[in-house]
Amino acid sequence: MIALGTLMRHVHELMDGAVADIYAEHGLPDYRPRFSPVVRTLVAQGPLAIRDLARAIGVTHSAASQTVVQMRRSGFVTLEKGADARHRIVHLTGRARAALPLIEAEWAATERAVRELDAELPVPLEQLMRATLRALERRDFRERIGDVNA
Repeated sequence: MIALGTLMRHVHELMDGAVADIYAEHGLPDYRPRFSPVVRTLVAQGPLAIRDLARAIGVTHSAASQTVVQMRRSGFVTLEKGADARHRIVHLTGRARAALPLIEAEWAATERAVRELDAELPVPLEQLMRATLRALERRDFRERIGDVNA
């Protein structure tokens, strides 16, 4: 029997891996699908502090910070100190801006592919994931697990 966590990771790997392959085929082997929400947010809103970027894309500060570090290493963003030395402001680089047509085309193609996948599922994947998140926000998973010695 395959565990739920393994199934979720496998689905994510299949979808994310396919998108990463597209970027590699178009000359961006170091571009990760997780960079796209950051890029699209910075295009729409301009440079942002990591805290604000995290809020805008719906991830934790830690997750946003880790993604920004990867993006900086690959030359897609730069970081500057904010007015408060504790804040770092994320800016897109020319390399990221040059990749925008591909990023936007891939985003649109992925949305179409998800709609096609949803048509084959008993419940649309995004709807199921949002419902799962809401349920876990009402009562977190640790609480649901309870005492393992019980």
